Amino acid sequence: MSAERPRLLYVTDLAYEARGRRYGDEDVFLTSRLRTHFDLALCHPLDAVALMNAFDAVVVRNSGPVLGHQEAYDAFRERALSAGTRVYNPLTGRADMAGKQYLLDLSAAGFPVIPTVDRPEDLHRLPESDRYVVKPKLGADSIGLRIVTADALPALADGVSLIQPCVDFAHEISFYFVDDDFQYALYAPRPDRRWQLEPYDATARDLRFARRFVDWNGLAHGIQRVDACRAPDGELLLVELEDLNPYLSLDLVDDRTRDAFVAAMTRSLHGFLAG
Repeated sequence: MSAERPRLLYVTDLAYEARGRRYGDEDVFLTSRLRTHFDLALCHPLDAVALMNAFDAVVVRNSGPVLGHQEAYDAFRERALSAGTRVYNPLTGRADMAGKQYLLDLSAAGFPVIPTVDRPEDLHRLPESDRYVVKPKLGADSIGLRIVTADALPALADGVSLIQPCVDFAHEISFYFVDDDFQYALYAPRPDRRWQLEPYDATARDLRFARRFVDWNGLAHGIQRVDACRAPDGELLLVELEDLNPYLSLDLVDDRTRDAFVAAMTRSLHGFLAG
């Protein structure tokens, strides 16, 4: 790392159009604040490999679903790992960063996860439901997601797709962490409007649930979002553990919470670079 201010390459797709989210706005805000502490340049995901050697670290933020640039992302990972490039979040994440296999692993291990299988011989492990969700292991942003009935499942349990029951949940909650420190929570009161979020006052029990997955993932530094749904019995079930480029919905929190998040991310980046 240079003796002067750290140089960060901030990877984002400012033009990506996400339903209910403004990726570009969030990264314009974050980079405007991070520039106080770092020398910083933004680039598109397709340009990261060509540019990253000139920086002390690469920060991957709202870069859009990897499926949109899978070959470029694979090349970026390979180059970064071989060169020892510092990448934030670190490329050791075990959750969405590595695909959706973790949902199968956590489900089989008895974690509070929506029951998930991928093979015909495991379909009996799913609870009976009128409808089931089928989605690709390498999916993101609901790309490739289908809703089917039970009779379609044997043909779809192909080892490359995940199968889950449709859960009649009350609402979804997202818990946001920097390193292992909880920052804030937001929830969607209406299940059919995932990105119409409101502040949520997380209970101690809620946070124990969320921290269990952050601890499991084992990232010493980075930003993670734990997405959960409130099942009919009142318990939380994991929907997704986003550890690659989680959207933060910073426009929906108050100034104090937003400032605290920026401060936590700044400390985390300094600690990551020093390590």
